[in-house]
Amino acid sequence: MVRASAVRGSGLSSVSLGEVDHGERAARVYVTYWCQNEHEVRPSFSADSDEFPEFWECPHCGLPAGQDPQNPPDAPKSEPFKTHLAYVKERRSESEGEALLEEALERLRGRRSL
Repeated sequence: MVRASAVRGSGLSSVSLGEVDHGERAARVYVTYWCQNEHEVRPSFSADSDEFPEFWECPHCGLPAGQDPQNPPDAPKSEPFKTHLAYVKERRSESEGEALLEEALERLRGRRSL
């Protein structure tokens, strides 16, 4: 005897088995933002909210978007990747680096002679 599942063939993913009425939707307010590439973004917020974000990230290009279409916010300045050596050179002068290197070499030479 083959047992059949009660769920088989019921199309669960396409039809909700719950109530048809899911209640009232909350009141929404749409705020328009523009980025430097002239993309328009309209996220929705609760109508009860008194404040909205000053900037919103554009989903098309990732730039910040503002509410003034004539003056969109500038793209953020990105710092180039720095190596460890670049950070060391910011903290030490060339002569200080040479002195530290000579000191380290002297210690190594001292260990060899033992």
